[in-house]
Amino acid sequence: MYKGFSRIWTISCTDRLPCLSPFVNSVLSSRNGNHSGIGYVFKRTKKHDKSNPSSLFVPVPVKPNPDDINVGEEFTGRLKKQDLLKTLNKFYQKPEVRVLACNNGLDDQLLHQAFLSFRRHCLEHDLPPDLHITISDILVGAGHVDDLFPYFLRHARLAFPHLDCLEDLKKISDLRTPASWYPQARSMNRKIIFHAGPTNSGKTYHAMERYLTAKSGVYCGPLKLLATEIYHKSNKRGTPCDLITGEERRHASQYNTIMDNEEEQSSSDEEIFVINEPELTPSKHVACTVEMTSLNDSYEVAIIDEIQMIGDRGRGWAWTRAVLGLQADEIHLCGEAGSIGLVEEICNITGEEIEVRTYKRLTELKVEHSALGSLDNVQPGDCIVCFNKNDIYSVSRAIEQRGHEVAVIYGSLPPGTKLAQANKFNDPESSCKVMVATDAIGLGINLSIRRIIFYSLIKPIVKDDGDKEMDVISISQALQIAGRAGRYGSVWETGFVTTYRPEDLPTLKILLSKQPEPVTQAGLHPTAEQMELYAYHLPHATLSSLMDIFVHLCTVDDSLYFMCNTEAFKFLAEMIQHVPLPLRARYVFCCAPINNKLPFVCATFLKMVRQYSRNEPLTKSWLSNVVDWPLPAPKTIMDLVHLEAVFDVLELYLWLSYRFPDMFPDVKLVREMEAELDAIIQQGIFQITRLLRNSEQVLKDGSEMEEVGRGKRSGKIHGHSRSGDEKKKLSEMLVAKGLITPQMLKELQQELTSDKQDRSRNKTINRNRRK
Repeated sequence: MYKGFSRIWTISCTDRLPCLSPFVNSVLSSRNGNHSGIGYVFKRTKKHDKSNPSSLFVPVPVKPNPDDINVGEEFTGRLKKQDLLKTLNKFYQKPEVRVLACNNGLDDQLLHQAFLSFRRHCLEHDLPPDLHITISDILVGAGHVDDLFPYFLRHARLAFPHLDCLEDLKKISDLRTPASWYPQARSMNRKIIFHAGPTNSGKTYHAMERYLTAKSGVYCGPLKLLATEIYHKSNKRGTPCDLITGEERRHASQYNTIMDNEEEQSSSDEEIFVINEPELTPSKHVACTVEMTSLNDSYEVAIIDEIQMIGDRGRGWAWTRAVLGLQADEIHLCGEAGSIGLVEEICNITGEEIEVRTYKRLTELKVEHSALGSLDNVQPGDCIVCFNKNDIYSVSRAIEQRGHEVAVIYGSLPPGTKLAQANKFNDPESSCKVMVATDAIGLGINLSIRRIIFYSLIKPIVKDDGDKEMDVISISQALQIAGRAGRYGSVWETGFVTTYRPEDLPTLKILLSKQPEPVTQAGLHPTAEQMELYAYHLPHATLSSLMDIFVHLCTVDDSLYFMCNTEAFKFLAEMIQHVPLPLRARYVFCCAPINNKLPFVCATFLKMVRQYSRNEPLTKSWLSNVVDWPLPAPKTIMDLVHLEAVFDVLELYLWLSYRFPDMFPDVKLVREMEAELDAIIQQGIFQITRLLRNSEQVLKDGSEMEEVGRGKRSGKIHGHSRSGDEKKKLSEMLVAKGLITPQMLKELQQELTSDKQDRSRNKTINRNRRK
C-alpha cells in the first residue's frame, strides 16, 4: 500500500458525505442510470508480479439478461447443481483446455479467474438455452466436456474485455523507436555538440557564448533557479530572453522592470511588482525548465544542461524528449562524460552528427588528509552538506552557538529564500561565512565555497521500483557536490573537500578517485495521448490501472531506453480517482509536481481537484480560506515546515493556472501571496536558531504537561492543581506543533462552551422532571 495514503485520504474527506473508498467508487460505471459491471479493480495492497501483467486484471462480473426466459430448462429439464459442478470441474482439469485458453490470450492466472467467474455464473443464474442444452447432452452421454470451451471463452471475453483488444494495446505501447515520434526534428539536419566535463570546468559557459550570439535559442535546465539565472544573464548581456517554467512566465521586457523596481525598493519594504502582459511578442531566446521545452518552435541553438539526468529514474523522460524532439540547427549538450556513449548511440539511430568537446576543471580540488572531527574546526568559506533536515537544523544551531553566522539551504525552501541565503553567504561584506546545506547546492546555485564537508555519505536512494533505501551516495553525486568547492574567479580558487567523521574519509576518497558511472539508458514516459487510447479500449479501468497495464505491456528497446518510474503519478491518480473528471484533465492533475509525503499539500491538492470538478473557479478568496491566509511569522520549526508546505500549495496553484487558466484566474494575486510568504520564510530561516530553541521549549512544556496529566489520572499532582496557565500552555503547544490551527482552536472553544451550556440545560430539565 502506498505509505501514508490512507492517512491523507482520511484527512481530505472532511467535506464529503460518506467517505467511500476511491477504489470502490471509481470502478462503478453507469449505463442507462443503472450501475453495471465493475471494471478493472486495482488495489495496491502488495507488490504485483512485474513479469506477469495478468495480475493487474480482475474479471468484470457478467450479469444475466433479466429478460431471458429459461428455454433450455423447458426442453431438457432442470439441471442438478451437483451434476453441473462435477461437469464444470472436469472441464477445467483437462490439459487441452489450458492449451486452447493460452492460444486465446488466457494464461494460467487469467484462466483460473475466468473459470471461477464462469462456474459461479453457471451455478447462480439461469443458463443461456444453448449452454443449458449442451450441458444436458454431456450429462446423458450425447456430448463431450470439450464442447463447453466456446461457451467458456465467450464468458471469459465478457469478464476480461482486454482479450479482444490486447494486440491493439501492445501496438499503442510499442516504445521501441521513440525517435520516430518527432518527424519535424528528423527532417532537420541537426548538429549535436557534447560539452563534457566536471563541475566548474566552463562547459556551460562555452555553450552559453554560442547561445547568446545566435539569432534564436532555447536553454533547457533541470531547475527553475538555473533557468532564472540564464534569463537574467541573457537579458543583462543584451540578448532579449523570456523565462518559462512550470509556475511562471516572464517576458524579456519584464527584466528591466524588475531590475528598476529592485533598485527603487532596496530601501523600502514594498513588494516587487511583476507585470503580466499576455499580448507581448515572444522573444527569440527562451530559458526554460526541461519539462517545459517547446518542440513546436524552431531555434538556431539549443542548450540541454545536465544531460546525464537523461538516465534519472523519475525525470529522465524530459531529457530524452528534448534530445529527440528539439527543432534546432545546433544542440549543445552539457554534462558528465559518462553519458557520451548513450548520446552517440542515439545519434547513430537518428543519423545525426555529434562533436564531443572535453573540458578540465578550471580550479584545483584537493581532498584533505583529515576529517573535520568537530564543529569547533569550522572555518570561513566552509559548507557542511547534510542529507536530511534534522541534521541541517542540529548542525546549523551548533555552529551558531560557536559564534558563526550560518546560511541555510535545502530543497523545500522557496527559490527566493535560497537565493537570499546564497547571496548572504557570497557577499564579501556579510558576516555570514559558513553554510549548511543539502545536496540542493549540487545544481543551480553559484556559491563561493572554500571547503565542502560531507556530514554523512548516506542518503535515501530511489530504486527502480520507486522504493527508497539508505545507501552511500553515488560517484556522480559525490563529484557534483564536492566540485562546488573552489570557484573560478572567486576568492576561493582552490577548493577543498573532506568529511565530518574520520571513518567516512576513505570512502569519500574512493568515490572522488573514480569516473562517473556511465549512463546506459534514456528514460521514457507514457503520453496523455497514449493514455487516452488505452482508456478508449478499457473504458472501465482507472487511470492508475491504465498506467500499470501500459507499463507492463509496453515494449522498450532495453539497450537504449527504460520506462521511468510512475509511482508518483499513480499515487495522485488513486487519490483523485473518485472525483469525476475528463481523462485529459485527470492526466494533467496527476502530473502535478507535489511532495506526496506532505499530508497538508495532498489534502489541499484534492480540494483543488474537487473544486475544479464542480466547475467552480479557484479564486484567491477560496485559496486564502483553504490555507488560512494571512499567516503569521513562524515561532517554531514546526511553524516553518508548515509555511514551506503552504508555499508548495501556492506553487501548485500557479502550476495549474497555466494548464487551466479559466479555472485558476487569480495568478497575479497568488503570486503576490507567494512573494509575501517567501519573505516570511526568509525571516524564519534567518532566525532558525531561535525557532529551534522555541521548538525545544514547546516539546519540553509538552512533556511536563504529559507528566501532569499522568499525575492527575493517578490522583497525584504533586500538590498542584491544573491552573488556567497550564491549559493555555497545552493549547499553545497544540497550535505550535501544527496539530490544530488558531481558527480550529477558536471553533473548539466555541463548541466546548456550547456543549457545556447544553449539558447544563439538560440537567436542569431532568431535575425539573424528577420534581
